Amino acid sequence: MGSRTGTLLWRAVPAAGLVCAIGLLPWLSHTDPARTVLRARSAERDATPEVLAAVRARLDLDDGPLTLLGRWLAGLPRGDAGRSWISGDEVLPTVLEALGASLLLMAAASVVAVATAAAVCARTLHLGARRSLEGRPAGGSGAAVLAALPEFLTASVLATVVGVQWGWLPALGWYGPQWTVLPALALGLPAGAVLGRLLDEQLPGAFAEPWAQAATARGLPGRSVARKALRRCVPALLPNLGLFVVGLTGGSVAVEQIFDIPGLGRTTLRAAIAQDLPVLQAGTLVLVVLAAVVTLGVRIATRLLVGPALRDGALSTPHRPAPPGRLILPAAYATVLAAVTALGLPRDPLALDTAARLRPPSAAHPFGTDALGRDVLARVAHGALDTLLLALAVSLTALVAGVLLGLLPRFSGPLVDTVNAVPPVLAALLVTAVHGGGPTAPALAVAVVAWAPLAAHTSALLRQERATVHLTATRALGAGPVQLLRSELLPAVLPPVTRHALLRLPGVALALASLGFLGLGAQPPSPEWGLLLAENQPYAERAPWAVLAPAAVLALLGALAVTAADGPRRPWPRPRRSRRPGRRTAGPAADERPRVHEEPVGAG
Repeated sequence: MGSRTGTLLWRAVPAAGLVCAIGLLPWLSHTDPARTVLRARSAERDATPEVLAAVRARLDLDDGPLTLLGRWLAGLPRGDAGRSWISGDEVLPTVLEALGASLLLMAAASVVAVATAAAVCARTLHLGARRSLEGRPAGGSGAAVLAALPEFLTASVLATVVGVQWGWLPALGWYGPQWTVLPALALGLPAGAVLGRLLDEQLPGAFAEPWAQAATARGLPGRSVARKALRRCVPALLPNLGLFVVGLTGGSVAVEQIFDIPGLGRTTLRAAIAQDLPVLQAGTLVLVVLAAVVTLGVRIATRLLVGPALRDGALSTPHRPAPPGRLILPAAYATVLAAVTALGLPRDPLALDTAARLRPPSAAHPFGTDALGRDVLARVAHGALDTLLLALAVSLTALVAGVLLGLLPRFSGPLVDTVNAVPPVLAALLVTAVHGGGPTAPALAVAVVAWAPLAAHTSALLRQERATVHLTATRALGAGPVQLLRSELLPAVLPPVTRHALLRLPGVALALASLGFLGLGAQPPSPEWGLLLAENQPYAERAPWAVLAPAAVLALLGALAVTAADGPRRPWPRPRRSRRPGRRTAGPAADERPRVHEEPVGAG
């Protein structure tokens, strides 16, 4: 009972700390909330001392941040989340209405994501059902392109082409089911590509488990084996699916802005910019509660799917040795990316030529020019250095933090739930308030939230690996916790989590680009990719090359990351050679698997 109470208290601490930090946001950033509120209400009105004093008196700002925060918290048990500092309306109905729109959008995007993930895994499921997975080459370049497409760019293209030019579906507003299709596609395609790729790499291990071999030997249809293999792999991905659910609910700010959707993400962003603290605190609290509910649902679903095997230690490990992926594709993608960068670096990314505005690609300007006559190739190449190096540094930091914290699930679980409830835009505002502005603020903001999916993945894999038969046998032979961690758990967990981090490398670059697109990242005239997309997006119809060039490089980065992710795998053990001359070495069937995995196969 005491342990359960302590766990609940620890889950409440990060959430309470987040809400309190948001309540202190204006004072942490050393800004005058009265001036910010006045600017949001009426930008034309002069901020005279008398007017500012009237605003402070109306909002009781002179009472101090702690008193205001205490009053807001005291009203929550009565269902009173205060009134908006901008409009004066009650906060709770506004936030709940925005939550309803975001939940509907999230549900539609989840359907698209599941369908996309199924399409990514369809070939593996088909080959596994036919027992034809041996020697299957690693794929996933198509999924990489989908995962690397910026949500705001996809949303802009869908709204402009499908909604405006073709007129197939409505592009703006939120009035019925038809208005959910385009934003759901923009959000669901990248999420489904990432989930599908993670699931696709686990399926071969599930098809190679003893139960699958026994089911095939007994004549069970291949479709039934494929369904059971899918059920075997899904529990390890449920935590990340839960993170996607919460992230799509509160983090789809750019898509909601483009399609004019009154969702929670856009409501929270506007409240954060205007420092409308009651609305901002209520929106964040709703996301934290949603994250807790989703986490509980994920745990229940995991127990239902895995059954008593997780408790009884009766699982077999799906993380088996596999040959590394082919090097041809990642080498080709890396060569193209390096060639684009090398060709553009000698050019000046800031040189203006107003007479050459929005010129199409030519020999002088292979990628065309932007609205100010600047060479797009030069800007893409110079932006690649900053974007790629920054994304690599953030991804490496997230990987280390995610693995270390994922090894301590009881400690990191509440942190993951709380961090995942913070949209990157809000994280950027908090980091800017505490750390200050500058080029490092977006990187810190993305790093604050980027480790959470990796920690959740690590904890899920670790939980299943600890329930395997071979680990129980190794523990019974006298292996200590340190030896188990070093020789069994980490070798099984690190490769898939490292590949997951590589899969998320384009996502990190996209998060940095999204902050630039929303005006919270790099500022003009920087050639950062997100800023390039934001600057050229209004001209996408007249000069599509100015938008397609940075988008294509982002997609190329995604393809490179996914194909390179096939490299970090558990190596094939070398065949043992006899010391006595004349004795042949054992064949591959006898020596390809490590001995520690032979017991569960025989036991199965």
